Amino acid sequence: MPGELPRQRFVLDTSLFITEEIRADDESLEDAVEHLLDLIATARLELNISCYVPPSIHDELATMLRERDVDEEVFSRLDTWVVRKSPDRYGVTIPANVVYNFIDEMSDRVDRGLRVSEKAIREVEQLDPDELTAGSDAEERNEYMTDADRILSDLRDKYRRALRQGVLDSREDFDLLILARELDAGVVTEDRGIISWADEFGLRYVRGGQFPTLLEEYQRATGLEDEG
Repeated sequence: MPGELPRQRFVLDTSLFITEEIRADDESLEDAVEHLLDLIATARLELNISCYVPPSIHDELATMLRERDVDEEVFSRLDTWVVRKSPDRYGVTIPANVVYNFIDEMSDRVDRGLRVSEKAIREVEQLDPDELTAGSDAEERNEYMTDADRILSDLRDKYRRALRQGVLDSREDFDLLILARELDAGVVTEDRGIISWADEFGLRYVRGGQFPTLLEEYQRATGLEDEG
């Protein structure tokens, strides 16, 4: 019986609600989020499954959904079925090895970022500065600036990937992991960096795109789907 099911908790990341992986063909973001919240509501009422978000994630998610013109009723349902809870940053302990690995990784990433920057500087050095001031040909000057802008844009993209991709790079990410550790909960995310560090923290995790299917399978296994 559903009432005898063991308690389960999940901590949800913003990426779960935004990813296209939870949408059916031609389904809008708003419809997909509403369907997800329906599943979360049923899971809470019938399957003893509770879903949480840290306040920092809630605020980030609310901003993103409002930017996408999601109806206000969705926010009301979100607050009803997804528990907002601050992580216990003082009470939750983190193994020293996790901190050690984080410092080691960040040191390596700084080195990679420096190499990316050095390469961009070398490319700029190959440009002829005389082309910028030679004559009054606006087309030639624009072409020179276009090359410099291209190098700068490429530098930004590669530098961001070197330092941020696949790593904890925000308070929101850290809050998510700390809350999951506090609650002994599974992490639900599409963020590869969070998944990587969920492994470091010894946490269970579910890819965001698979979470609706997981809840539907729970309903099917307990007979709730047939009752609906």
